[in-house]
Amino acid sequence: MGNAEVLRREIGVLGAIFLGLGSILGTGVFVSIGLVIGQVGEWIGLALLFAGILAVCNGLSSAQLAAAYPVSGGTYEYAYRTLHPLAGIFAGWLFLIAKSASAATAALGVLSFSAAALNLVLTDFALRFGSAALSLLVTCLVLLGLRRSNQFNVAVVLITILSLVSFVLFGVYEQTSADSSLREELAPEGVLEATALLFVAYTGYGRIATLGEEVREPRRTIPLAICGTLGISWLLYASVGWVLTKYQQLADLGLGVGLNRPLQLEVLVQSFEQPWLEKLIQLGAITAMLGVLLNLVLGLSRVYLALGRRNDLPKAFAKLDAQSNPRRAVLFTGAVVAVLCLMGDVRMTWSLSAVTVLLYYGITNLAALRLSEQDQHFPKWISVIGLFSCGLLSIFVERDSWFTAGILVVPAVLFSVLLRSRSNLSN
Repeated sequence: MGNAEVLRREIGVLGAIFLGLGSILGTGVFVSIGLVIGQVGEWIGLALLFAGILAVCNGLSSAQLAAAYPVSGGTYEYAYRTLHPLAGIFAGWLFLIAKSASAATAALGVLSFSAAALNLVLTDFALRFGSAALSLLVTCLVLLGLRRSNQFNVAVVLITILSLVSFVLFGVYEQTSADSSLREELAPEGVLEATALLFVAYTGYGRIATLGEEVREPRRTIPLAICGTLGISWLLYASVGWVLTKYQQLADLGLGVGLNRPLQLEVLVQSFEQPWLEKLIQLGAITAMLGVLLNLVLGLSRVYLALGRRNDLPKAFAKLDAQSNPRRAVLFTGAVVAVLCLMGDVRMTWSLSAVTVLLYYGITNLAALRLSEQDQHFPKWISVIGLFSCGLLSIFVERDSWFTAGILVVPAVLFSVLLRSRSNLSN
């Protein structure tokens, strides 16, 4: 592969950490933690701990794979090289299908959060059209290059972190009349299912590996960035979860939280009687989802690029422009996300996300176990734990989600196999 076909290495450790945080601090912290607390109450700490351990094991597997193969594509590329081309194609489509819907959900979320902050009521058409337009604007930002995209990402992540830290500090010291009785009402039966759902929220660290071709000194940078991202995000998740469990109001937030009622932290912060803090939380929710959208467009375009390089998608996706940017892959990603937004009713289905993510990282751990001894930076038992955990948690995901995942992934995999076979015959 000539230099003209290789992406530029522009991101250091700090930039990579912010990319990971921009992918993690989104729907998970503003929606799913409240959802899980409604299921397991004070046992949220145990679910967060289990999900964090699982994320670390899978993150270390991803880190050593990315260090050994510092190219775009993530597990698609790793499985292709270490396991079998079919395993790579399967992993690639798991990522593309799940994250395309997630990107559309993030765009819809930004519009919904903004409307709530401004006390506006958006029509269905306005929500669809506005989110599609937003996804195209973010696509234009990505077209400017990774450096400018990451500068914007750093800004929105800092705002999100500021809002979460402010919430935690006020939540710790604010005295309310609420007496948390969740301890008596809720039991730990759903901890493993909660762990699977929370693990989905942690997996944004994978964006660092997906963009491995654009990271400086990948053997050093990627492991440090993944560990740093997981450490910071776990502290934020655990702190927010602990504060939420203090207040009886959580029992009234409802378990079916979606785009129509997303601001769980904002609902609780109203009891603090600090209007500026309420607005800051709303702003943090907007920037969090904006960061998720930006990072998903980046990650998705790099996987399209990788599939195009290996003829698993048309070769046009592998073309780079004069600035070493996969322009066609980025444009296609933005178009797909915009179309999903226009279709409407695109929601973050956590169970479906859990299925695809657990399968994806199961393949990641298998690939890590196939690395040569010189590329094994961590003990193999770490990947074994990650693989076993993914398999165990997948049992607790709803069966309907497995069926839906199969309907979406299998035809896509067959398309790539047929396209590759046709390309080989023509050569």
